[in-house]
Amino acid sequence: MSDEQDPGNPFDRALADGRSEVTSTASEVDLRDDDDAEFVSEGMGAETDIENRAGGHYTPECIKHTLQRLLKHGLLESDRRPNEYALALAHQPELNRLLEPLDFELRIDEIRGLALLAIHRPFADQDSEDGDPGHLLVRRQRLTLDQSLLVAILRQHYIVHEQDAGIGAGDASLSIDDLLPQLQVFFGDSGSDSKNENRVRQLLDQLQAHAIVSEVDSAGQFTLRPVIAHLANPEALKALLGHYDKLVNRES
Repeated sequence: MSDEQDPGNPFDRALADGRSEVTSTASEVDLRDDDDAEFVSEGMGAETDIENRAGGHYTPECIKHTLQRLLKHGLLESDRRPNEYALALAHQPELNRLLEPLDFELRIDEIRGLALLAIHRPFADQDSEDGDPGHLLVRRQRLTLDQSLLVAILRQHYIVHEQDAGIGAGDASLSIDDLLPQLQVFFGDSGSDSKNENRVRQLLDQLQAHAIVSEVDSAGQFTLRPVIAHLANPEALKALLGHYDKLVNRES
């Protein structure tokens, strides 16, 4: 199966349009770092409502910081940036008021501990003639068909994880060996275990940039992050798998 981008990929469209929960996770979300501690000392003690000061409109630094982090990464996770997530949860109306001119909105998944930046639904429903949502600030990150298939399989694994451990259980631990049998149904067997593993590892490395998975370690282990539950709806996943089945049957 070719890794070339497929403009007809239904899963990619679901990621880009308003039916997807997350607009874009522009880069791997950082683990908790030093500026999170700085945020605690400077932000959490500040006034948390937008107010007028010295005759002008003033937005507290803590809200500015959280808003900028949302615009940069697309999401905040409670287990990685707990203080920023807590502020987003407590001040969702203020943040949404600031996001409204940009046709974005903040959505909170309290069970999974996620604060998500999304396209405002009324805007997302206004598709252009070519089907593109047309939001000028959203960087369209088209996935290849192989990447999209892997996302669908990973989401199935995460559903099983939540069924076993409960919704909100956090990251799911997986290995490349867990994925190979399912992927080989569609990719076929190259005849070389190392080639099969390297192909999956390469796809996982590409998805890491979307904050879906962690880095794969030397033993082929990685963690699957809760944001995958918001990347596409079940209808989009079903359409993707049906599309892939047709391609496989066409080649057989």
